[in-house]
Amino acid sequence: MIVINFIAYVFLTAFLFNDNFRKNPHDLSKFRIYLLRIFIVLMLLLGIQVWIEIFIHQGPWQPLPGVAFSFRGALTVLAIPGFILPLKMIPLLLMQFSYKLIWLFMVGYPLWAANHSAAFSKLTKANLIGIVLDLLVIPWSYVFKNFILASKRNYQAFNPQRSRKRKDNG
Repeated sequence: MIVINFIAYVFLTAFLFNDNFRKNPHDLSKFRIYLLRIFIVLMLLLGIQVWIEIFIHQGPWQPLPGVAFSFRGALTVLAIPGFILPLKMIPLLLMQFSYKLIWLFMVGYPLWAANHSAAFSKLTKANLIGIVLDLLVIPWSYVFKNFILASKRNYQAFNPQRSRKRKDNG
């Protein structure tokens, strides 16, 4: 209960007293920004279950479940500041989307193809829902402009001779 009260206090403080919370210098609608925030709150609420398991787990962790729980725990901790500045959270959302997609192809599809419906059903449905939500929530035009095109511009700015040689040769 203390954790939930702390999270509520942080969100309310950020909303009421932080100008960065309400500013949108990027070409995203307020709806998209608030959709990102709602998604981050959902991540935090699901993360409560992870942290409960981390704290009440008895005995040594098995390696793979230990990695999974520590990854999800770290993701929820990093999501807290993401509520205030949701666009800074996009690289973590991309990582989350990527690992779900890789899991689906590397683990989920082979289970489905081998008709292991019991093992397939719960985790695969959760990951499929997560992938669909990620696809809907992540502002892909913003990702393209600010991560893909910006990295190309940064590369050209820091390597002007290589960029000129390619233009001259091509």
